[in-house]
Amino acid sequence: MSSEALLSIAKLLLPEVVVSYFELAKHEVKEKEIHFYFKELNNTPEEFKGVTLSSKGFFAEATVQDFPIRGKHVFLHITRRRWLNETTGKVVRRDWQLVAKGTRMTSEFATFLKELY
Repeated sequence: MSSEALLSIAKLLLPEVVVSYFELAKHEVKEKEIHFYFKELNNTPEEFKGVTLSSKGFFAEATVQDFPIRGKHVFLHITRRRWLNETTGKVVRRDWQLVAKGTRMTSEFATFLKELY
């Protein structure tokens, strides 16, 4: 399957914020699991528009669980970008609210599970 076709499918199934602000680097389908690997795009965060930032690599990968697809567990491997504020010399990053507090799953999936119980 081409990466364009896979990205189109991912946009339908995965959290919008992930497919909008991250590049789908690769995917793996295992017996009972699907793994999607995302890297944050090098787009300056809105809160730092007008500030000179330079990309300085990535933070360690975070893995979160999302809604199951066709009975397979879905794991999102997310690598967030970091930038250096050239004026202050401090490392900055986007304030993502991807992971539900106290869990290792997406906020959307955690909300869904709360509704069930």
